[in-house]
Amino acid sequence: MSTQGESTSAPSRRVLVVDDNEDSVDSMVMLLELLGNQVYTARDGIEAADRCRPEVVLMDMGMPRMNGYDATRRIREQPWGREMIIIALTGWGQEDDKVRSYEAGCDTHIIKPIDVTKLEEVLAELRPRRRDS
Repeated sequence: MSTQGESTSAPSRRVLVVDDNEDSVDSMVMLLELLGNQVYTARDGIEAADRCRPEVVLMDMGMPRMNGYDATRRIREQPWGREMIIIALTGWGQEDDKVRSYEAGCDTHIIKPIDVTKLEEVLAELRPRRRDS
């Protein structure tokens, strides 16, 4: 679940990694924990987000059961999910893919493979958006 690490640039956050690829999840957990975050993992974003109420969700968009777009929409429908930071994490990087993730409710879109520096910058800069009920 989590370990404590040292971070020089981004504050420690509760982060949920939602991905159906076990290797991808393991890599993200190691990276995020090294950056000082408390990390949770799931293959289903909505139930895990409800259970652990993270500050940040790294959401894979191409999952087989419920894709990341639908999971993000469902999280955003919940009162507890309106202010979470949700980052689309995907191999899909065309402009229409980015538009689609923003329309689903993602705050930003990061293309796999992850650029560690970019991820650190995003985690340091993103703040929850206030969303109307």
